[in-house]
Amino acid sequence: MKKRILVVDDEPAVTRLIKLNLEQTERYEVRTENLARKAIEAAREFRPDLILLDVMMPGMLGSEIAAQLQADPELRATRFVFLTAFVTKDEELESKGRIGGHTFVAKPISADELCRVVEEHLRP
Repeated sequence: MKKRILVVDDEPAVTRLIKLNLEQTERYEVRTENLARKAIEAAREFRPDLILLDVMMPGMLGSEIAAQLQADPELRATRFVFLTAFVTKDEELESKGRIGGHTFVAKPISADELCRVVEEHLRP
């Protein structure tokens, strides 16, 4: 059974590329959302195993979306990884990819690194 991944980013080119890279492995079913205000609704409908979530989005920050996910009893267990262009790969390495207890990945992200991060966060 394929794992479900929801990709939330305000840039359609980014969500399209991530979706293509993940679906190419034939291990994931991927849904994308480009509007922050629709991310929670998309998560409720799709029931993802993992959400890849942009940090800076118009109208609502990724951290606000994550807080709403964690406050919802039906979505509380949903795992997420923040994607951000506001840190460099070096900063990501220095902090071991963690800020405030949450995992983040610097953009741009290679297909190989994307798959590694997804697999790492889908482990039980």
